[in-house]
Amino acid sequence: MTMQNFKYRAAVFSTVILLLCMGMDGRVAMKERPASVYEHTTLALVWFQTSAECRALYYQAFNTARLILDNDLRSQSNRKKRAIVFDIDDTILDDSPHSVMLLKANKLFPYRYDEWIEAAKEEALPGALEFAQYAASRGVAIFYISNRTTKMLKATVRNLKTAGFPQAEESHVLLMGDDGSKEDRRKSVAANHEIVLLLGDNLNDLSNVFENKSVAGRFAESDKLREEFGSRFIVLPNPVYGAWESAVYDNKSNLSEDEKDAKRKSVLRSY
Repeated sequence: MTMQNFKYRAAVFSTVILLLCMGMDGRVAMKERPASVYEHTTLALVWFQTSAECRALYYQAFNTARLILDNDLRSQSNRKKRAIVFDIDDTILDDSPHSVMLLKANKLFPYRYDEWIEAAKEEALPGALEFAQYAASRGVAIFYISNRTTKMLKATVRNLKTAGFPQAEESHVLLMGDDGSKEDRRKSVAANHEIVLLLGDNLNDLSNVFENKSVAGRFAESDKLREEFGSRFIVLPNPVYGAWESAVYDNKSNLSEDEKDAKRKSVLRSY
């Protein structure tokens, strides 16, 4: 066999092997790990955990909150005791490690959520602890209203105490019972206090008018209440999950992952 024939046959053999490894669409067939059902959250989580812009937004929010509180304390229109209402997860405590775990494990929420809460390892988000401590030092009542379930109360109080948050006691931590709306819990605080500020990463943390609304409906309510933002409402950034995502899915909880993906893409505007 001549060297030229050998090279020719070797080239043919290599081509055959390559073709055998290729799918009908021309891509090399290889065993790939299935994409996580939360793959779409990857960049949002990277931004939340690594961007200085995210930290800056937290500092900006709590700096603004302090200015509003100081102004209120200087010009109280009534003598009712002042209160501030905080949401917990991704407002004052960092819940993102659990979201990253779901992404890596390719599991749906609430996979291992009870375990995560019981561990009480969530850390304070930038500026949150300093503002809460400052407000408490000025005699303001601090309430924590979260849609964690009531069975998580002791672990939640423990986490808040470990992180250093003031007034972290069961009477000041109002968790979800049978109703997912926070409105009645807000009203229970307002019965004996003047709520100066409500802070949350979800507009549902601030008012029930945003609940179960479409994307357009949430826009409309935001426009109506525009004077409240930076005045009585303080919104923290959360691009990972929230009622905004449910609105994209038309507030339907039974959609498949493919249907959710199609919905996400359908609402995007291009040119």
